[in-house]
Amino acid sequence: MTSAVETAPSPAQLRRRALRHLASPVSVLTVSHDGRLHGTTVSTVTTVSLTPLILGACLKAGSVLAELAVAEGRFAVNVLGGGQGGVARWFADSSRPDGARQFDGLPWSSAPYADAPLLDGALAHYACRVTECVRVGDHEVLLGQVVHAATGEGAPLLSFAGGLFAGALQPAPGA
Repeated sequence: MTSAVETAPSPAQLRRRALRHLASPVSVLTVSHDGRLHGTTVSTVTTVSLTPLILGACLKAGSVLAELAVAEGRFAVNVLGGGQGGVARWFADSSRPDGARQFDGLPWSSAPYADAPLLDGALAHYACRVTECVRVGDHEVLLGQVVHAATGEGAPLLSFAGGLFAGALQPAPGA
C-alpha cells in the first residue's frame, strides 16, 4: 500500500494564491473592428491618469481583443453589475462563438465615440481611444483615454479568491 506524499506549495504557488485575494470589479471590454464584434471579461481595469482620464486594462498576451482594439484605435469598458455573473462567465469562456454571435441574446447598444457594444445593465460604460498597448510579462496592458462615460445604478460584480460575488456595498466600520 502506498500513500500520497503531500508537498508544501512552492513560493510561486503561494504568491499566485495570494493574488486571488485582491478583490476587483469585473468588466467586459468590447470592440468593433471592420464589422467584427468581440468582447472579453477582465478583472483588472484601473485608472492610470485623471488628467487626461486614462484607463488601463490587463489582458493575456496575444489577446484578440487587444489586437482588434489597437487596429481599430478604440474600445469600450463595461463595468458589470452584481446580477451579471452569467455575462462575465460567458465572455470568459473561450468556447463561445466568435464575432457578433457572442452577443446574441444579450441586450446592448453601440458606444458613442467607440462603435463598440455597451452591455445593458452595466454599472458604468467608458468609450476609450487607444493610447498605447504595452507588453508586461505574460500580459498586455491596454491603455485608453476616456472620451465618453456613463453610469448606472447598483452594486458591482466582484472577483475574489477565484469566485464572482455580488451584493450590497456596506460602509466599513469607522468609515
